[in-house]
Amino acid sequence: MKKRVTLIVLDSAGIGYLPDAAEFGDVGANTICNIYAKRGKLDVPNMKKLGLADIDGCTLPKDGAPIEGAYGKCAEKTHAKDTTCGHWEMAGYSLEKPFLTYPNGFPRSFLDAFEARIGRKTLGNVVASGTQIIQELGDEHVKTGSPIVYTSADSVFQIAAHEDVIPLGELYRICEIAREMLVGEYLVGRVIARPFTGTSGNYTRTEFRKDYALAPFKPTILDGLTEKGLNVVAIGKIEDIFCHRGISTVDHTKNNPAGIAATERFLAEGKGDFIFTNLVDTDMLYGHRNDWEGYGAALEYFDHKLPDLLDKLNEGDILMVTADHGCDPTFPGTDHTREYIPLLIAGQHIRKGVNLHIRSAFNDIGATIYEYLTGETWREGTSFLKEIWED
Repeated sequence: MKKRVTLIVLDSAGIGYLPDAAEFGDVGANTICNIYAKRGKLDVPNMKKLGLADIDGCTLPKDGAPIEGAYGKCAEKTHAKDTTCGHWEMAGYSLEKPFLTYPNGFPRSFLDAFEARIGRKTLGNVVASGTQIIQELGDEHVKTGSPIVYTSADSVFQIAAHEDVIPLGELYRICEIAREMLVGEYLVGRVIARPFTGTSGNYTRTEFRKDYALAPFKPTILDGLTEKGLNVVAIGKIEDIFCHRGISTVDHTKNNPAGIAATERFLAEGKGDFIFTNLVDTDMLYGHRNDWEGYGAALEYFDHKLPDLLDKLNEGDILMVTADHGCDPTFPGTDHTREYIPLLIAGQHIRKGVNLHIRSAFNDIGATIYEYLTGETWREGTSFLKEIWED
């Protein structure tokens, strides 16, 4: 029996605020359940069959159908709520100290040095929504050629530029310089290129975003699996989050339909020992834009496609569906929210109806995947394989 695990991350689909959420200003956040409350509906029967509505504290109405998977939710051990920390932790590496954030913008000393390196002045340097700041500063950027820099509640340094003013190649070069500089005392998790096009009053971001992450400071299960000769498939922005390390095969899809289709294709073709997929639309297009209607529709779209994924599972396959943090579109502000993440598990040998309740760390996911694929114990996290696996 060939063993294989597929881990699908519904980016930012949190399921209730964590006990320390007050430290982040996130008390009351609950991405999935608040979307349901705001829309008055959330048609996700297939995720409910895997136990979504039965997760501890979930307020979604139950359908009454027998539960066909195992389910639970995970707290984040790392004191953060960003993409990098969330993915690293579920891959078996929790940061003792989170990346730095800049709620008041970046220090002038850093910006002076950065501007000297790139040969341009910058605009912005504020906490902002990416879609809003290009409308506010887009005209000045086009006039001056100065890139727009901004951040959020997460550890990010984002650089926006009109493609006709700063071509993609030059924008990427500027981001590479920022990545080189944002270490040590200025340590930031990600530098992100945010190209846009359009005219005054109608600027729109393009799909040529590019993330510049840091390589994990310690090995993750991706490194452990590839060192053993296993094929790790990265779909979506996974390769960027792990800085291309511990990855055998890449399909850098840019939206949810393409990511789901790629995952289904790899499953159908029997490729990969560990398939790691990030579906970014829920976060990028809807969470950060306070679009609870669009977010709900994206969850429903994934749920509609879920049976096709499940149909491709072979006897030794395990499919897990989770998130990396929250981004409650009904909550004040446009930033990520400090939340539990849901965990749904399916497969022919997965015990039906097992409630894993609340796991103390995302890295329990990585520990379970590693144990299943290698028979060995990972250095972080507590595997729940024995709780869910039925011979």
